Amino acid sequence: MWLVTGATGHIGNVLVRKLLERGENVRALILPGESRESISGLNVEAFEGDILNMDSVFESMRGVKGIFHLAGVISIMPGPNPFVRKVNVEGTKNILHVATEKRIKLIYTSSIHAIQRVVDGVIDESVPYDMNNPYGAYDRSKAEATLDVLNAAHSGLEAVVACPTGVIGPYDFRGSMMGAVIHDAAVAKPTLYVDGAYDFVDVRDVADGLISAAENGKRGESYILSGQKITVRYLLETVREITGKHFFQMKIPFDLAKFAAMFTPMYYRFANETPRFTPYSLEVLQSNSNISHAKATRELGYKPRPIFDSIRDAVKWFLESRK
Repeated sequence: MWLVTGATGHIGNVLVRKLLERGENVRALILPGESRESISGLNVEAFEGDILNMDSVFESMRGVKGIFHLAGVISIMPGPNPFVRKVNVEGTKNILHVATEKRIKLIYTSSIHAIQRVVDGVIDESVPYDMNNPYGAYDRSKAEATLDVLNAAHSGLEAVVACPTGVIGPYDFRGSMMGAVIHDAAVAKPTLYVDGAYDFVDVRDVADGLISAAENGKRGESYILSGQKITVRYLLETVREITGKHFFQMKIPFDLAKFAAMFTPMYYRFANETPRFTPYSLEVLQSNSNISHAKATRELGYKPRPIFDSIRDAVKWFLESRK
């Protein structure tokens, strides 16, 4: 049996589906009160617990052969965030403690944002993780947690790290930031956008990559699971092409967007809305996104599908399932 933490998230629920398709038994670690919509109807053993509670971590790992650790908190808001660090770092430490004691294999889902920013050239696994990343609490927390995982691996734990880029695709039940952009374009909502680009990858390819990392990954190694670099304009135009619906689009000059982003975090906090347009998100769209998955292809057999297919399937899922 495999334990999946963060099983109700976007990558998590797709990973659960992939494991079940392979005939694996799956235990899903779910927070008390957390929505189970994304795994509803799936033949999984639901275990209610919290990675911040050591007792529930111990119980959740009873009888499992391996752990896919995906549970974490994502934030693109500026400033320090103690809760983000607590969950992402201290929660991972709890997982590591029990995995080490029980000698259970761990596949840790980190993030491309845990890796040091590189202005020019290709980003690959030779670029170090950066605990002092100035761009956000999330980035720093994922880097710190990843280094803890690698230290445990170097001390003998069978642990592998995977770093996805920007994840899109179907089964996006919670509506990720880019998922919301795709959804709004799919239903022809007026859209404001900022010129920029990033590397996006299909959630199904990430799930396949995680399973391959469990089977073929080398202890203490990291694998970048990237896809294809595309512009925001390409994303929107692709959705328009797929749906055949025209919708209002307006490109916001970057300097104006940067100025406005100084105030949007206050709005998101006041309105209690999911952040989409912040200094962090602008930085990402302007950052170097020449990201290589050559190592994952070479060692894991990782082969992401064309990004058009990912956008098409995301649009189809949103229109059919999230009306």
